[in-house]
Amino acid sequence: MSIDIKPHAYDPDLNPELFEGVLARRIVAFFIDFLFIAAPVVLAAMFIFAFGIVTLGLGWALYWLLPPAAVIWAIVYFGVTLGGPRSATIGMRVMDLEMRTWYGAPAYFVLGAVHAIAFWFSVSFFSPFVLLVAFFNQRRRLLHDIVLGTVVINNAPRAAMLRAFMPPGTVR
Repeated sequence: MSIDIKPHAYDPDLNPELFEGVLARRIVAFFIDFLFIAAPVVLAAMFIFAFGIVTLGLGWALYWLLPPAAVIWAIVYFGVTLGGPRSATIGMRVMDLEMRTWYGAPAYFVLGAVHAIAFWFSVSFFSPFVLLVAFFNQRRRLLHDIVLGTVVINNAPRAAMLRAFMPPGTVR
């Protein structure tokens, strides 16, 4: 029985440009993604409210569908965007980030969906202090990244731009 153990594809000592500024830009990307998730949910809530007025209150019974629909929408959003060809959500694309597996493969739908679920569970159960894990590892991975075997890095154009401006032999 042979087991093919793959080495880490991204070494922060050899390629510091892949991890330069990732944590701060990842936070901004989170807020951009939050807006993309929240906007349709808010619009649906406003529609249900207006529908409730038109139906003399009967339409407000649809509010119970809003929480499960919001969860499904968030899971689909992360699954489709992270599982897409750029392996990045819209917020991550704006911030020039991408998600890869620890051995360098692009993300796929199930990994993107599970990544979102793992993030929300880890923050819900362990409080936001779980995000401090990123300060104690060289790849700036969060707890759910470590558990799922993913890494968030700068995309190729940004890494190339940073590489051009870094002095040779730079180590963070």
